[in-house]
Amino acid sequence: MKTHVTRRGQTVIPAPIRKKYGIDENTTLQWIDTGETIKLIPIPKDVVKALRGAAKGEGLLQKLLKERTRDATKE
Repeated sequence: MKTHVTRRGQTVIPAPIRKKYGIDENTTLQWIDTGETIKLIPIPKDVVKALRGAAKGEGLLQKLLKERTRDATKE
């Protein structure tokens, strides 16, 4: 998909991308310049809700308990 930039520096986000990422008229966008590319990240209205469950399946509880056991044996 391609868009053009206007004289005022505005562009249009294609509808399929807006729908896929839930971007509407009140969405905040973060622009990141990596030095080689530009990334555009939509910031969710409720960041905590958006991240809920993001680490599911990572076995974090087991890793934490293993680290605590290891630390206890060092003392």
